[in-house]
Amino acid sequence: MSAGTYTPKPGAAPVGRMIGAQTALETRMLLRNGEQLLLTVIIPSLLLVLFSTVDIIDTGAGKSVDFLTPGVLALAVMSTAFTGQAIATGFERRYGVLKRLGASPLPRWALMTSKTLAVLVTEVLQVVLLTVIAFALGWSPHGNPFAVLLLMVLGTAAFSGLGLLMAGTLKAEATLAAANLVFLLLLVAGGVIVPMDKFPGGVRSVLNLLPISALSDGLRDVLASGASMPWGDLGILAVWSVLGLGAAAKFFRWE
Repeated sequence: MSAGTYTPKPGAAPVGRMIGAQTALETRMLLRNGEQLLLTVIIPSLLLVLFSTVDIIDTGAGKSVDFLTPGVLALAVMSTAFTGQAIATGFERRYGVLKRLGASPLPRWALMTSKTLAVLVTEVLQVVLLTVIAFALGWSPHGNPFAVLLLMVLGTAAFSGLGLLMAGTLKAEATLAAANLVFLLLLVAGGVIVPMDKFPGGVRSVLNLLPISALSDGLRDVLASGASMPWGDLGILAVWSVLGLGAAAKFFRWE
């Protein structure tokens, strides 16, 4: 036995291990929060079941579930990447959690990476649950799975940037109110439940530029219409991703 066998070796763990541990913690915190579960799981599931089985809104030709499922998937991405993340991060900032984590060996960029990975893990669980429900309601999807994946990744990036920007610049109470208000407004005006052709032409032109509209329309083009790659919607999401993440990186305040 050498003299150095039990010699302490202080130092931070490898960054990859720290990110993995923080991602697991962030995911557990997301899934244990009752309000987060309401936003990310219960509301999208109820909307899908309700509007697919009850003739409340005219969704056009074809089965209602074929129109609604892509929109609800887009809503699930927004509820987790934007609304849930903005509220959680805003209160972590208020209570000094981010300040303490920023002083730990975990780099700040790694903390943001962990939060994003936790969002992606939660979204996978959401997609699986909503897909099972949609199939049970008679959903018949089409299209390119890679296009669906690309849309959801860009949608996640866009909403994450906007959520972190809000959480890093507003007070926690203002973030809570604003995030929930935006969620409700975009639920109605983002093409999730109500078809975009129900809005006047001028209003529709503006609404089509929103990230929720681009995501829901893009998913609908692929999954309901069998489109190969909705480049226009992907472009809109890419622009929102760059603007949102860039602004969050520049203006985010840790305390």
